[in-house]
Amino acid sequence: MQSEKRWPGIIKDISHSMSRIDQTKTLIRLLYTGAVYFFAVALVHALGIKIPGLFVYFNVPSHAYQDRIISFLAFGWSVFFFLAAKKMETDLVKAILGLGLIALIALFANTVISDFEHLDVSIDRKYFLAIISVLFIYWLSLLVFSKELFKRHTDEN
Repeated sequence: MQSEKRWPGIIKDISHSMSRIDQTKTLIRLLYTGAVYFFAVALVHALGIKIPGLFVYFNVPSHAYQDRIISFLAFGWSVFFFLAAKKMETDLVKAILGLGLIALIALFANTVISDFEHLDVSIDRKYFLAIISVLFIYWLSLLVFSKELFKRHTDEN
């Protein structure tokens, strides 16, 4: 009788542990994906190859020096994501989430207030908003899958 009562508890513990492992593995994969993404952004900006998704404003004229500056910054983000995935420290993940949200808000605001039509009437901001939306979904995924890391950190302290 006693062993029958223990089984639901054991199954629940195993399920909870697997859920934590899956969330952590997913977060690690998402962070490595971010590292690869920002490395690709750095590479295409350094080479001046305008690929939608890797260039948010892919059909807006830009100067080579601007693309090189973005390249350096994107490489920094790539390293930032790589370190966060490798170390899994809450402060790094929190920084990525906080700074990422600020970057998304800034991209959105820039897209809404910029007069792209002045540069070229064929520029349609809906493509930029679509790219920013995908980045926002990625950011939300990071937020959702980081909750277990934050909970574990709180439980340890």
